[in-house]
Amino acid sequence: MSLNHVRPWKNIYRRKSRQIMVGNVPVGGDAPITVQTMTNTDSGDVKATLGQVIAAAEAGADIVRISAPDVAATTALKEICRESPVPIVADIHFHYKRAIEAAEAGAACLRINPGNIGDETRVKEVIKAAKDHGCSIRIGVNAGSLEKHLLEKYGEPCPDAMVESGLDHIKILQDNDFHEFKISVKASDVFLSAAAYQALAEATDAPIHLGITEAGGLMSGTIKSAIGLGNLLWMGIGDTIRVSLSADPVEEVKVGYDILKSLGLRHRGVNIISCPSCARQGFDVIKTVEALEKRLEHIKTPMSLSIIGCVVNGPGEALMTDVGFTGGGAGAGMVYLAGKQSHKMSNDKMIDHIVEEVEKKAELIETQMAAEAAE
Repeated sequence: MSLNHVRPWKNIYRRKSRQIMVGNVPVGGDAPITVQTMTNTDSGDVKATLGQVIAAAEAGADIVRISAPDVAATTALKEICRESPVPIVADIHFHYKRAIEAAEAGAACLRINPGNIGDETRVKEVIKAAKDHGCSIRIGVNAGSLEKHLLEKYGEPCPDAMVESGLDHIKILQDNDFHEFKISVKASDVFLSAAAYQALAEATDAPIHLGITEAGGLMSGTIKSAIGLGNLLWMGIGDTIRVSLSADPVEEVKVGYDILKSLGLRHRGVNIISCPSCARQGFDVIKTVEALEKRLEHIKTPMSLSIIGCVVNGPGEALMTDVGFTGGGAGAGMVYLAGKQSHKMSNDKMIDHIVEEVEKKAELIETQMAAEAAE
């Protein structure tokens, strides 16, 4: 149960935006903030690409994007879109005909980059294909590929140039009576991205796709994305997110959910609250948390688990979690259920026992949710 009604300092008021559909997934309006990723396989390889799509979907991805640079890729899209458990966005650069082919293949959304898709005539052909095949469109502005005339006008990539690029393409879509679009203004620089997104949020009511592009490796990219996306989300900006990492797409999904969970905007799976460990710990906290993270990956039910090494903060944290374990002395600690002390458990049996308690709690939550939905 949310306690935000008595903790107003925890509230995030999302920017009001129009809602569009990406396949069967709503984006914008009052819909949950969706998590996206992108495959990094050869898009013409159906088996490998579909395997990544399915793995990402199992990790929680709501939408998956696939690059479509050539005819082999758009040909493969037909089978991939048909078999995919989530909507597919076709990522289009340079050649507008790939967008038309992707729409015909069943893509739910077409991502076009204003800086390299071509003139208005080509954009109009993409719009017609999207209309004919029920696709939405993402206008994907990128600081690294702005139109030449905007770079000449502003001298360098800057928030004003990025927003102007996006608004120019919004006008083209709207002039052609196309309104099923979302927009992004990405940069690898956190400050540039944040400023561009803030200006964009004031200039349009279109759903906004958030991302810090080319953020880096798993560790550095996670930190950069958490700072950039976290601040924007905290301001209420963002309807769908993609964390761009030089890593497995599944890791992008995990980080995306962790960012949303940290702000109370989206919950999926077990949120583990754990201490960094110190000389007071009654058990090996680090190894225990590592083991529990792996053992609890199958739990999709939103719930919380506290794993604290000693009694300094352990009992207090356990009061606010569904399941908790606090280290004590003599090789044992205290198990907490629903915020209350329940029973002692030896450290050597604790991991298996915590997994069992979490599984039982998840089953109880699911039963309660099903009963509420049936009322």
